Parts: sequence; structure tokens; C-alpha cells
Amino acid sequence: MSSSTSFVLNGKALAQKIQCELQEWVRKQQPSIGRPPGLAVLMIGDDPASAVYVRNKERACAKVGIASFGHHFPANTSQKELETVIRQLNQDPRVDGILIQLPLPVHLDTVQLLLAINPDKDADGLHPMNLGRLIRGETGLRSCTPAGVMRLLEEHQIAVAGKQAVVVGRSILVGKPLGLMLLEKNATVTMAHSKTQDLRSVTRQGDILIVAAGKPEFINADMVKPGAIVIDVGINRVVRSDGTSQLVGDVDFNSVADIAQCITPVPGGIGPMTVAMLLSNTVLSYHQRETP
Repeated sequence: MSSSTSFVLNGKALAQKIQCELQEWVRKQQPSIGRPPGLAVLMIGDDPASAVYVRNKERACAKVGIASFGHHFPANTSQKELETVIRQLNQDPRVDGILIQLPLPVHLDTVQLLLAINPDKDADGLHPMNLGRLIRGETGLRSCTPAGVMRLLEEHQIAVAGKQAVVVGRSILVGKPLGLMLLEKNATVTMAHSKTQDLRSVTRQGDILIVAAGKPEFINADMVKPGAIVIDVGINRVVRSDGTSQLVGDVDFNSVADIAQCITPVPGGIGPMTVAMLLSNTVLSYHQRETP
């Protein structure tokens, strides 16, 4: 990392703080409720990155005091089998959150599996009903990565209202819900994507620039407004010419850190925040289901 002038927004430290708060809350509530919160994670196939994510989520659950119910299925598991398992988990009183680890093998219909989850147990905040609640500004389980971005901005008292916010990437996982969350906080939002013409002129307008494009080190200093807040949601493993590999974001950290006011690192930025929001959603669901 460069000897930059910008302030690095440490998502890892905030995620640890959130986990400690959740742990304390669960410790106090569990005796009266009589059981811990429960999260079921469904993993299908042997994607190595997914396996790492699932392990991290299970470790984080253990730290907070959430019971994790891991379900690992072979890659050739049928749609019908998975829908049956999801229906059982919907009925299971020990389970407050259900998460399907994406991406799925190509023969499976992701949308139909997400629809099968009870919206009140939708730990990832991706059910259409929860996305609808977000559009309407109603309370509900929020998509974890965008919620993590907003929580990090809030923690560092970065005002969003009235700012020009540019989001690069329009996925249903990050870009679209994040655009809605920024609007909810009164930012003026521009969504940029693969068909945007003259992307540089668009990204340079952003007081807040959030990048979720899935392209390693795609955004360089020339594309960033000096003094901008830069949030890098990307996580890409790149192999260098000497054969070593490293994790990088969608932003060229070293060049952008010299001109941005604040920037998130990769790793240690938004990744840990996503897991913290998943735990937060599970505890919220637990609280709502068990409180009369």
C-alpha cells in the first residue's frame, strides 16, 4: 500500500466492533428466549472461494453465539431437493436465517430458490419482498454488502445527504440495492455500468464513488474526483507475473489513495462488513420472531 494521503476506512475493525455488540446482545437475550439465534448456510458444489466464505461465516457465527446449521450438497443436487430442504428450514423453529451461498451450479434456478425462502428468514436480504420493502422505505432485512457500505459511511460520519454518489455496477446483489439505500439517505445517485458512455466523466462527478464492477484494479486515479470518498466492493484474486497471487479490489488502491479523501482497502474493507451485516440480519430476525 502506498504512503497515501487518504484516510483508510477499516471495515475489519468496525466488523469486530459489531460482532462484539451482537455477542453481548445474544448473551443477554438467550436465557429468556431459551435458545441461540440460528443461521442455516446452504452450499452446493465445491467452489473454493465459496468454501472460504462459508468457513468465515461459520467462524463469525460461533464468535457471536449464533448456532450455524451448515448444509453442504454435491454439485449435481437437484432443484427439487434443495427446495424441499429450504421448506424444512422455513418450518424449523431453531433457524432464524437462511443463506444460499452464491454462485450456484448452472443447472439450478437461483431466483426460484431465493423465492422459496421465507422472507423473514432471508438473511442475505435478497428476497423480492425484502427488496420491495427497501424500495418503499419500509423496515426489513437488507442486502448485506450494501448495508455494510452504508454502516461504514455512518460509522465515520460521512454525510451522504446532498452528495453526488456514483455507483459503478448494477447487480441485484450490490449496485441496485445500494443505489436505493443512498437515495433513502438523500444522495443524488448515478448508476454507471458496462453500457455507460464516457465512464471517466461520470465517475469523476462522484463525491462518493462506490465500485462493484468485478474487474481487478479497473478504476484508476484519473477516473476519481480529487477528495472523493472511494468505496471498493470488488474482490478479485489476480496472479502476478512472478506466479504469486493476491487479492485486489476493483480500484487501483495505490494510485487512487493519493487523491481520495477516504478509501476502503481490499482485503479488510467491505468484505468483513458483509459478514457482520449477515450476522446482524440473523440476530434481527431472531429478535423479531421471538419478541411478542
